[in-house]
Amino acid sequence: MLYFLSAINIFLLIIFLVTLYNFFSAPLLKNGPAFKNNLKVSVLIPVRNEERNIKKCLLSVLEQDFPNFEIIVLDDFSTDNTVKFVHEIMEKTDKIKLLKGQPLPPGWTGKNWACFQLSLQATGEILIFTDADNVHSHSAVSHTVGWIQHLNLGLLSTFPQQMTQKLGEKLVVHVFDMFVYSFLPLWLTYYSKFPSLAAANGQWLAMTREAYDKIGGHNSVKNEIVEDTVLARLVKQKNIKILTTAGREDVYGKMYNSWPQVYNGFSKNAFGLMGYHTVSFIFFILLLFSIYVLPYILIFITQHILIFTALCINLLIRVLLSVKYKQPFWESVLLHPVGILLTLIIGVNSVIRFYKGSIEWKGRDVIFR
Repeated sequence: MLYFLSAINIFLLIIFLVTLYNFFSAPLLKNGPAFKNNLKVSVLIPVRNEERNIKKCLLSVLEQDFPNFEIIVLDDFSTDNTVKFVHEIMEKTDKIKLLKGQPLPPGWTGKNWACFQLSLQATGEILIFTDADNVHSHSAVSHTVGWIQHLNLGLLSTFPQQMTQKLGEKLVVHVFDMFVYSFLPLWLTYYSKFPSLAAANGQWLAMTREAYDKIGGHNSVKNEIVEDTVLARLVKQKNIKILTTAGREDVYGKMYNSWPQVYNGFSKNAFGLMGYHTVSFIFFILLLFSIYVLPYILIFITQHILIFTALCINLLIRVLLSVKYKQPFWESVLLHPVGILLTLIIGVNSVIRFYKGSIEWKGRDVIFR
């Protein structure tokens, strides 16, 4: 037991040090340098049944302080008022172009097909793919272009500041952010040459047209469910620089609006984050349970000093994340093991859905490869 508890503390200490490193040094999108010239940017937004989000998203993009950009929206067979609301905003501006999506071809996921169609119509030197459930500060595009030019990047991505309302969202959504900010020193995405140290978030993903075309765009990831990370790895494989940033106070995301959406949405993606490697994924789930949940159980059995140490490190990690990335403090810190447990349940369901072959998302069956 002593060796086991020591191992738990060693793992937690490493995670704490990565969290602390990112706390002080993580690149924030909002700190992007001033852009150097007036190139053209294409902001590309795929939409499918986004009537509750699309107005806020478009209005925030229209208010960007970058001088030269276009907005292209692709409607992917929405059955609600999404198109109507886009037209309402288009009546007030000529910056928005609305495309009608083509039927989904075999072998493609819906989002990848939509993004590929958008890329064919884009005329910008930098393509920024953003989700309809995002809202943006007025400088999000300027900061993105500034980072790309300053560091000569081919790809820049940001993890939005997630806006959560209901308890299920608060408990789980921020756990997935925790995996990024606690497991990966973000500057390694820039300095490391290893594709395995690439990370990206499709909620805000910017690529130069040159880098996008060089890797084959979304056509190269057409059947990938976790396409954002795969795109980042492909870019790295071409020896093109990338950077993953935190979007705090610059890009805000509202991924889900209910527990069923949280459960199904992350079930669609979780297993793919580990490359669909079953043994590795099971080991990862057991590791997470051991370091994040088990100390909270063992404290009722024995009051060994190493258990108290593990609990303290757990709490410190979530406190740092809550402060740095503006996560809900009490739910993240006090209900930390509950959030982890729910996340692990979603992880198990993700494996089950993978072996069943598909999962329903936004009215479509997403087929796992």
